[in-house]
Amino acid sequence: MTFYEMALDSDQIGGHFEDIDMPRLIDHQTKFVSSLVGGPASFSDERIEAVHRHLNISHADFDEMAELFAEALSMHGMEDGHIKIAMQAIESKRAIIVTRDVA
Repeated sequence: MTFYEMALDSDQIGGHFEDIDMPRLIDHQTKFVSSLVGGPASFSDERIEAVHRHLNISHADFDEMAELFAEALSMHGMEDGHIKIAMQAIESKRAIIVTRDVA
C-alpha cells in the first residue's frame, strides 16, 4: 500500500494509476514481485510484456517506479541486501516493460 500511495502522488507515474482497480492491481503486483524473487506465483515474460504494452511506459517512468518501490521496501524494514536482490529482479524486466525508448 505504501508503494501505491507514493506512486499515486508521483508527478512522473501517478497518471498510470488513475482509474485503476487498486485492490486488483495490488494483488497482481504482489504476485508479480513474489514471482520475481522465487515465490509461488509465476508470470511469463510474455504475460508481463502484454499487460504493460499499452501503458506507454518510458525509462524515466520505470526508474521512478523502481525508486519508489525500493523506498517503500526500506520504509517497511527490508534489509538493504534484500532490497538490492528485489531491485535486480525488477530491473531484469525493464526491456519487456518499457515501451517508450525515451529517458
